[in-house]
Amino acid sequence: MKRKLSDRALILSVSISPILALVLTLVWNLPGKAQAGEKAGLIPASGGQDAHPTTNRKYSATDILPVADILKLPVADIKGGQDAHPTTNRKYSGTGILPVADILLSSSFPLTQSLPPSSTIKQGRQISLNGRIIPLAWTQQPANSNSANIRTWIADIGLMQSAGVDLLNTADSTKQPVQWFSVSLTETQSISARSTAQYRYLDVTDFAKLAGWQISADGNTLKITSPVANVTGIRQAQREWGDRIVVDLDRSTPWQVNIVDTPSPSPTPIDDPTKPAIPQARTATAPNLETPDDPTKPAFPIPLAPAQSIASQEWSIALDAKIAPAIIGRTFQTSKQLLSLKIEPAGTQTRVKVRIPLGWRPQVFSLGNPNRLVIDIRPDSLVEKDIVWARGIRWRQQYQNIGTARFPVFSLEVNPRQTGVKVRPILSNPPTDKGTAPLLQTAELAGTAAAINAGFFNRINRLALGAIRRDNKWLSGPILNRGAIAWNDRGEFVIARLTLQETLITPTNQRLSISHLNSAYVQSGIGRYNPDWGTSYTPFSDNEIVVTVVGDRVVSQLPVAAGKTNFPIPANGYLLALRSDLSPASQLAAGTLLRLQTSTIPLDFNRFPYILGGGPVLVQNSRVALDAKAEGFSDAYVRQTAIRSAIGRTAAGNLLIVAVHNRAGGAGPNFAELAQILQQMGAVEALNLDGGSSTSLYLGGSLLDRPSSTAARVHNAIGIFIQP
Repeated sequence: MKRKLSDRALILSVSISPILALVLTLVWNLPGKAQAGEKAGLIPASGGQDAHPTTNRKYSATDILPVADILKLPVADIKGGQDAHPTTNRKYSGTGILPVADILLSSSFPLTQSLPPSSTIKQGRQISLNGRIIPLAWTQQPANSNSANIRTWIADIGLMQSAGVDLLNTADSTKQPVQWFSVSLTETQSISARSTAQYRYLDVTDFAKLAGWQISADGNTLKITSPVANVTGIRQAQREWGDRIVVDLDRSTPWQVNIVDTPSPSPTPIDDPTKPAIPQARTATAPNLETPDDPTKPAFPIPLAPAQSIASQEWSIALDAKIAPAIIGRTFQTSKQLLSLKIEPAGTQTRVKVRIPLGWRPQVFSLGNPNRLVIDIRPDSLVEKDIVWARGIRWRQQYQNIGTARFPVFSLEVNPRQTGVKVRPILSNPPTDKGTAPLLQTAELAGTAAAINAGFFNRINRLALGAIRRDNKWLSGPILNRGAIAWNDRGEFVIARLTLQETLITPTNQRLSISHLNSAYVQSGIGRYNPDWGTSYTPFSDNEIVVTVVGDRVVSQLPVAAGKTNFPIPANGYLLALRSDLSPASQLAAGTLLRLQTSTIPLDFNRFPYILGGGPVLVQNSRVALDAKAEGFSDAYVRQTAIRSAIGRTAAGNLLIVAVHNRAGGAGPNFAELAQILQQMGAVEALNLDGGSSTSLYLGGSLLDRPSSTAARVHNAIGIFIQP
């Protein structure tokens, strides 16, 4: 899904990025690249994966905000108040007006460099590349405060994905080697990089000159034009690993890979498989095409349309180059993996469309002298990378082998003890706990540098199914002894199966067990809902009895039908929802004084302010510790293969944030394979998160692991915030 673009005014400087990140998310989410040795013009096929030029080695500041809004930033937001900022631990409130001078001088947000005059600063969130409008962050500013030399900076991953500029491996987050046709900037010539709260920018000024690009800024849009290129030929060759297509060009030109059609939902289970234990409210919904034991499926029968078998997908490689009709009209060869090849002109652009097996991707890279774009159709298409993206964040793309299977793994290794790095649960629709959105949108709005989708949720009512704890508040309680990850701001993390144990004690010493706290998981027993759930509660099932408790005393109880009444949750109390077994009602008469005991199992989880649930637990004490049944997962679900997300902790205390996609030529991992992958990557503890179409790994304004159009909407995520 494309990011929403906003027409916003210029801000004073990227150096005050912490203020921008604060203003955007203060409401909730902030704490909340072989050329040699060619034959017949084709790259040697014998090199396999090494034929790709990038694999020969082993392997927010730009949020645009009107100046007026900055001027309204409360003084208390800088100098202290109620809610702590995630990267500074300073507190905020909502009163007072902060002058610009105070912003520039505030010690709460130290400047990372000297500030040039604001009139020379330009930045935006949109790029026009030869007329293609791309949501991509950029900024322009002088080389220093006294220089007239204007430098242009563009967000790195977006530049790679939209223009084909290949980011090569680097161990220095401030230097980024790149390759694009014959333009090769490596080692001492590497492009300067600069990390901000939300993006990593590359200084493309010198690169653009070498590439022949013309750059100008127009409001929120950075306009980039390149000289008109022409396709001079298209060649094909079959190799032992697949098919190769070579597009000959008379000069270098931007190119981009897109998926053309997105398949309808597959029958692979991608959600928590546990059905509700008692009937839920019967709300009208579209047919659910997920697994039959998906909990988002209502408990009453709904006719399901048979899922169509999808064997292929079409991808488009768009080049900003013209093509002669004679080339378009020729006939191209096909194969068992190259199901079709079409060439389509589109004005000054040429689209090479390939239809390939479902789950495959074209591997595309550029070469110079002469200029060519190479398109490989192979099952192992992942281009391996190892890039230190920012202090405390390392981005890797690699294959992990389990037996004969090769799994493409996209991962981030995060050092939570790095100054300025904070980890937070984030919701899709803050400040409410209800709603779903693409991770790309959620992460952008939250101002995170990185994020991964997290816990399970119900696709129908768009509420969480598992633990979410933030700032010591249970937004959603744990369920079914499911695995969870807990952490604090000292960089301590723990993964284990989690239960929240709550008990009500009456004056006669009767003990009533609470089944769930602030949960959308419907089960027989007593559910408790406090103000962390929201301002009101609507019954989930038929024939509930809702008991209102103010302070520690019962004030009322009322039998209701599902979805019929909204009950206000008292600010100094809570509601009890009695379901199925209504016998405890006799002990909860109006006036009854109640005492509440609450604790977590393991007890250690009590001390962590941040918790997110998933499941099952994959690794503990560096060993595979998979017991899906103990967490309420069905045998069928455990055996299934799917694209998956996971999080783990290394012996050094770093976080591993991982997205594993379909194995080369096959399906994604099952839970046992996923556990082995995390174990191989060095995890001493690891937890499965929601997967399938939900799996999304975000970094610096883009999804790393998949086209955004193929990613489903998700309820919650784990966000990585950084303060440069």
